[in-house]
Amino acid sequence: MSLSMYQASVPVFIRALTNLSAILSKGEAYAQAKKIEPAVLLNARLFPDMFPLVRQIQLASDAAKGCAARLAGQEPPSFPDTEQTFAELHARLDKTVAFLKTLKPAQIDGSEERAIELKMRDRTVHTKGREYLLERALPNLFFHVTTAYDILRHVGVEVGKRDYLGS
Repeated sequence: MSLSMYQASVPVFIRALTNLSAILSKGEAYAQAKKIEPAVLLNARLFPDMFPLVRQIQLASDAAKGCAARLAGQEPPSFPDTEQTFAELHARLDKTVAFLKTLKPAQIDGSEERAIELKMRDRTVHTKGREYLLERALPNLFFHVTTAYDILRHVGVEVGKRDYLGS
């Protein structure tokens, strides 16, 4: 049995972001129940030099839409990083999932050897589709999803493995 580039990317991204949205909903409900100002949770960090929850959500969105677009040979859609509320973060995740759902297997399958150029802050990385997906995009997405989960768990939100996996 072989696994296509589409199967290894778009459905995985959609599931991760859908589960992240559900985890975010639990964070929002927790803030309401405990009468915590939402901004406190949205700006929570695991350590002072790490990005806050809001940025983790934005980066998870960017990782998924950026990879899928590049594998499809498209320019990634640009979303401004202006979210400041739970509702705005949910809207961003919804918009990202909606974009992912527009992509068809034929656009991504066969992208294993597609040249991918990633412009980083201090350099440009050149790679191929397979390596990009498996060695960069998937780990990056799951890093930010996991860190968002960890931030909410750290502040007391009752989330567990079932929430992360989406059972």
